[in-house]
Amino acid sequence: MSGHRLLNPPNLPKPRGFSHGVVAARGKIVFVAGQIGCDAQGAIHSSDIVDQFGLALENVLQVVAAAGGGPDSIARLTIFVTDLVEYRARLKGLGAVWRRVMGAGYPAISLVEVKALFESNAKIEIEATAVL
Repeated sequence: MSGHRLLNPPNLPKPRGFSHGVVAARGKIVFVAGQIGCDAQGAIHSSDIVDQFGLALENVLQVVAAAGGGPDSIARLTIFVTDLVEYRARLKGLGAVWRRVMGAGYPAISLVEVKALFESNAKIEIEATAVL
């Protein structure tokens, strides 16, 4: 990763085999690795998809903030969920969390249902690209 600056904020779990984010050497693009709804020790404290969504978004923003950006810097999100039916059923709560964490803007977003995530009790994972 010649010249890229790796972003691993101290208030996120220590990464193993990945970086939480990367600032590209040429330009101001930040690539944020998939973030789940966990605390700094990597523990997931809630099985509720809305709670996990909020923490995952906040973790994404911590990586973007480490590069000097904020919610308005995020240009793209990919959201991976293990249960699309549950996600759709909780849209009202998910929307409230989005507005609290991200504000009124929406970047380009893809939503993908997956069979499982690396952390077995995670229901949602979010990766992002930010432009500073």
